[in-house]
Amino acid sequence: MKKSLFNLDDWQEEDINVLLTSALEFKNKEKQIDYQQNKIVANLFFEPSTRTHYSFVVAAHKLGCKTLNFNESFSATKKGESLYDTIKTFEALGVDAIIIRHHQNNYYEQLATKISTPIINGGDGSGNHPTQSLLDLLTIKEHFNQFEGLSIMIVGDIKNSRVAKTNIQIMQKLGMNVYVTGIKELQIPNVQQIDFKTGLAKMDVVMILRYQFERFEDNEKYHLAYLQNYKLTLPLVATMKPTAIIMHPAPFNRGIEIDDEVVECSRSKIFAQMSNGVFIRMALINNALEGQ
Repeated sequence: MKKSLFNLDDWQEEDINVLLTSALEFKNKEKQIDYQQNKIVANLFFEPSTRTHYSFVVAAHKLGCKTLNFNESFSATKKGESLYDTIKTFEALGVDAIIIRHHQNNYYEQLATKISTPIINGGDGSGNHPTQSLLDLLTIKEHFNQFEGLSIMIVGDIKNSRVAKTNIQIMQKLGMNVYVTGIKELQIPNVQQIDFKTGLAKMDVVMILRYQFERFEDNEKYHLAYLQNYKLTLPLVATMKPTAIIMHPAPFNRGIEIDDEVVECSRSKIFAQMSNGVFIRMALINNALEGQ
């Protein structure tokens, strides 16, 4: 497995299984690694983040690493420093791994051949979110112990969601039946569409995406369409398969795309996803640091 992780484009089932096995070994305390504060992991988040950022911090601490947490507001980017020069600076400072979230799609293309320090992509624009997809896969694997043949419905703004796009790509590769639904203008081509309410009964996994107020704050049409047609409520949950699960990459808007009581209902794996994120990121950081 490569030290850096930019996307899942080249990942095959074997790669997924190796990573998930490593994450489960950390979760079940079958594997314990302590770098004894001799390694430094730098977290450079150019966009707001709670779960991804701090699960990387927790993961690094659990591995016995030190962390640096970049604050763009007080950085030389405010003086015009480029992304490349910022990352090159951290490499020159001697950090051992770099986590980056950036608003530019495929930002890593300008870094891949020029930066030797391992980089893990914490999300790029509306393009990729590989670590979120990996924690989603771990959560599904734990519940179903398989991927092949499972059906998943991803609900919401597919067009602008890096989570949805990455999940569609890797889940199809693993043999899952992937469906999408939501407001027509927010869908993407070449993915099978399905009606939200009638489709629920056929799904093994229902993944709700965040309703992005910031994109539609002045358009009441979108608010009403979500509330009337795409909100997951308890009566709708009752129509799902007995074994089906509910997922959400978070943050979530309680009462908008998902009812308050659904967030923590017995079907929901939302907080389990967050917990699994720590172990996935432990496995990725350890992979980046091993042998250094």
